[in-house]
Amino acid sequence: MTPDVLLVGAGDLGAAVGLRLADLGHGVLALRRNTSKVPPPIIGRSVDLTREAPDLSDVRPRLVVVALTARPRTGESYRATYVDGMARALDALAAPPDRAVLVSSTAVHGGGDLPDLADETTPPAPSDGPGRMLVAAEEAFHERVPHGTVLRLSGLYGGSSTRLLDQVREGRVDDPHRWTNRIHRTDAAAAVVHLLTMPAEPEPLYLGTDDEPAQLGDVAAFLAGPLGAPAPPPADPAQGHGKRLSNARLRSTGWAPTYPSYREGYAAVGG
Repeated sequence: MTPDVLLVGAGDLGAAVGLRLADLGHGVLALRRNTSKVPPPIIGRSVDLTREAPDLSDVRPRLVVVALTARPRTGESYRATYVDGMARALDALAAPPDRAVLVSSTAVHGGGDLPDLADETTPPAPSDGPGRMLVAAEEAFHERVPHGTVLRLSGLYGGSSTRLLDQVREGRVDDPHRWTNRIHRTDAAAAVVHLLTMPAEPEPLYLGTDDEPAQLGDVAAFLAGPLGAPAPPPADPAQGHGKRLSNARLRSTGWAPTYPSYREGYAAVGG
């Protein structure tokens, strides 16, 4: 099958998106340094986008997903991957795709307090180099694919990362009042596929997050029992700080999370 989908990046999330599209009958080509980690039936093509442009002369993808991962978390690394690497991939396309989604992050809103629910009208306010590079990547994406869609995801969980579980298990929850936002990896992948395939033309920007912003202390308390961990200090909504995010625009398109809150998502503890 001639690929009609291009994945620019095929880590945990990108691969999950690609497998969903393959199940829908699409041929999927993925760009990744290590193609041995690309799951079949996705076709892998080895390229280091931080150093070189891919040869895409043999493909005309109708759908493009940019789901890159940068390590370490520095401004330089994020520029090399999200800005320069993405640009090399998109510039290698002979024709613009019908639809494209860039997976970005709600980190563009920084770590400061926001008094109200943040949504797509809330201006970015990056507080560090990686956040600024994500904003630059969004701008570069729209320059190359003006009709493309940016999906800013909140904290991903449900894959191989056990960071929060480890913190709770070790009693290292030091800010129980901080508002947190998250989305299960299953729901994030479903959102990307939905934006690529829904009948109506998607808007330029969506926030991808679950239905319920939650204070860290509440999430930690929910996890502590099953993990046999010490109970964290209780959360107090009156002392809540940070940002809370709204998924109303994404939900209005017909997408709905399978895991609407941390309770369903962490029901299996570690899922």
